[in-house]
Amino acid sequence: MTATGSGPARARHESGGAVGARHDKAEYDELLRLLPPPPARDLAADRHSHHKDRLMQLIDQDQHTAPAPQHEPAPRRRLLRPALWMPLAATALAGTLAVTLTTHTGTGTADTPRGNTAVVLLEQVADVAAKSEATPVRDDQLVYVKSLTAAAEGRPDGSFEPGKPHQREVWMSQSAAPAKTVGLIHENGDYFPISELVPPGSKGVPAGIDRPTYNWLASLPTDPDVLLERLYALTEPADGQEEAQAVFDTIGELLAETVMPPRNAAALYRAAAKIPGVTRDADAVDSAGRHGFGIRRVDERASTATEWVFDREDLTYLGERSYLTEDGDAGAKGTVLEETAVLERAVVDAYRERPGSASGTE
Repeated sequence: MTATGSGPARARHESGGAVGARHDKAEYDELLRLLPPPPARDLAADRHSHHKDRLMQLIDQDQHTAPAPQHEPAPRRRLLRPALWMPLAATALAGTLAVTLTTHTGTGTADTPRGNTAVVLLEQVADVAAKSEATPVRDDQLVYVKSLTAAAEGRPDGSFEPGKPHQREVWMSQSAAPAKTVGLIHENGDYFPISELVPPGSKGVPAGIDRPTYNWLASLPTDPDVLLERLYALTEPADGQEEAQAVFDTIGELLAETVMPPRNAAALYRAAAKIPGVTRDADAVDSAGRHGFGIRRVDERASTATEWVFDREDLTYLGERSYLTEDGDAGAKGTVLEETAVLERAVVDAYRERPGSASGTE
């Protein structure tokens, strides 16, 4: 038997308890009425940033664990560097033109990224890109990029010898019509045309995924989700390459040696933030020795990594490098396969013309 019992005695006890409770509540409400209201306090700025960064970390973790969208990739050709190192077995790195990204010139200094996440950093980089100024490029003009670049050379035993950085200039055609010469390179004292993509007997390569001109890039979706879906559909992974890595590298190729509207550059960075496995590096270095924040993705299947480097102060693009992530036949872990630092970018009217100089001819 309980202390309160049962039946009428219990009912009376509960009834008395209810009356007492109402009396106590009335006194409590009266005291609250007499007291001054508590001062309102906003959330401190540092706590607001903490909770925001924590939310972005959770989003980033969810992105990393989510499976990549499955699309049937369409075949595509890759624009080859004129002085290619031997292709690495089961790697995504063979056949890229150059690993450079668009430099976004901001008008101010961006805030230092808070939170150790790729999502936070790429969102801030996208904001810088969206606010940058870009002059539209005509079809009859050329995009000029000067860079400091190095590519590893293949040895007979299949391993790679890292190259020494040297200056490289490129002029890329912006014509929408099929082009048999898609650009011109000045490297190691020589000029030579870029024509690897042109199939024998064809009229040339039109503007598109393999030849990203200003106007073609401007036609891409600016919604990051729609853009990412389009990139998965347009990208074909190399043998032994992860599909997500292929798309990450494709974004790098679309940003390489190009000029595009700010909104499209921002969309590409935001699309990259949605690729699983993309991480942030607190200290990355380009081929010019400049330190900055890094955005990296490791291809576990190919044992390679690609990393983009951004300036610590204004978050503009500095360069890119790729390297081995494991010891193997190709070389020791950390061996640099290719690296680039963008030194200058401009729009010119003729081949061999440099910013601030008179037009030249091929």
